[in-house]
Amino acid sequence: MRAHRIRWWVYVLAIIIGVCGGTVTASIEERHHVSLLGLPWFVSAVLIVFGVGVLVAAWQVRRYTTTEPRKRVELKTVTPERAVDTLILAKALALAGAVLLGWYAGELLMVVGRVQAPYYRTIVIECAVACVASLIDMVCGIIAEGFCQLPPSEGPENPKMKKMKRMKMDRGDRDRGVAWDADDGATSDRR
Repeated sequence: MRAHRIRWWVYVLAIIIGVCGGTVTASIEERHHVSLLGLPWFVSAVLIVFGVGVLVAAWQVRRYTTTEPRKRVELKTVTPERAVDTLILAKALALAGAVLLGWYAGELLMVVGRVQAPYYRTIVIECAVACVASLIDMVCGIIAEGFCQLPPSEGPENPKMKKMKRMKMDRGDRDRGVAWDADDGATSDRR
């Protein structure tokens, strides 16, 4: 199984879905006079702390996977389960940040015209702060997802190995195992 990065259009779709949800919430609040808008400051702060925490965990995974095996003993061991959990958290954080960004942007768009009223002024400020916190979470999640990407293996497809093979070919250390006969296509061993 291979983990794939989330495509850019998924974030755009999540933001659009969030805008629709925020717009619907704002219209329900207006019709039924129920206080559903805004977000307490504390929640925005927790969102940012959570995003930074996931980013730090992903940085530890990146540091462990990109360090040479001999030097890894100095680092804290990162188990494969922890690395996968960090990747899942990063993807979830990025998508949740995108949806919340759209959600609070939708609410903000619906109430920005009534900013003169003290109640709506507070809602506009709360939604703007929530948008910034959600954007930070989305960016932290995208960066953390990239940090959890494994470096290429040391197999034949590794860029280092391809470069080494080219250098050998340039020096004349060609593979001498099989030579092709130009006349009939048969092979012969050169030793």
